[in-house]
Amino acid sequence: MTMTQTLTDRFSDFAPLPTAAADYDVVRRAIAHIRGNWRSQPEIETIANAAGVSATDLHHLFRRWCGLTPKAFLQALTLNHARELLRSSASVLDAAYEVGLSGPGRLHDLFVTHEAMSPGEWKAGGEGLTITYGFHPCPFGMALVMIAPRGLAGLALADAGKERAALKDMRARWPNAKYVEDFAATAATARRIFDPALWRKDQPLRVVLIGTDFEVRVWERLLDIPMGRLETYSGIAAKVGDRKAARAVGAAVGKNPICFVVPCHRVVGKDGDITGYHWGITRKRAMLGWEAGKVAA
Repeated sequence: MTMTQTLTDRFSDFAPLPTAAADYDVVRRAIAHIRGNWRSQPEIETIANAAGVSATDLHHLFRRWCGLTPKAFLQALTLNHARELLRSSASVLDAAYEVGLSGPGRLHDLFVTHEAMSPGEWKAGGEGLTITYGFHPCPFGMALVMIAPRGLAGLALADAGKERAALKDMRARWPNAKYVEDFAATAATARRIFDPALWRKDQPLRVVLIGTDFEVRVWERLLDIPMGRLETYSGIAAKVGDRKAARAVGAAVGKNPICFVVPCHRVVGKDGDITGYHWGITRKRAMLGWEAGKVAA
């Protein structure tokens, strides 16, 4: 089997063991080079040369094995180090240069892309950031809709009388942000979320995902699960590049800050069991039944 043929295989397919071993060795060399040289921000051609393959082959092979591209892996590594520096009181300028970026502008772009906030906002726990929220009736109880300047930042579900507990839970994600309750300002977004007639593939909701790189990778995989379909925790683990990480995937799914839109309710146990759900197993069953009805209609 040629390298080109190998690269066209789906991740879930098992390649012959000799080929799989050779592919893994390429990925291992690429990761080693990135980890050893991330401060110099190497181009993919440089990484591919170190791994002994072409840049195109590395891009596809790395994505199949790791669930992300070499560039995304480098960005995640850079972002993690930048977070550590900002936590330890480094300035945005110092953090940018320390992680090998040309200046704070590039660090700003990296944070806005992956955190939907600037490095300064992240460092301050959302201080200076205004989040507008409102409670709205929906098919699954009361929905807490939270909007940041760059998109939907939170969506929680609650039973009547439990709204403030849901708000407290969600506010812990950005503890220093300013929160403004405004039913009118969040009503249009609530309608877009729960009214299928307003769903548009060409006009997706902008979402702000707050979490670790692993958590965000898991949440991104949730977005790939079609309505009316289910996925297992182990299946998600395979798609993020670690078949043994089902338990870690379960923890990440449980921390999903934007329920329904990022469909964590579509993940079940390996035997199809309806397992735990942050907003209640009964609600999870109701959501799956509601979606099944919409698909069948």
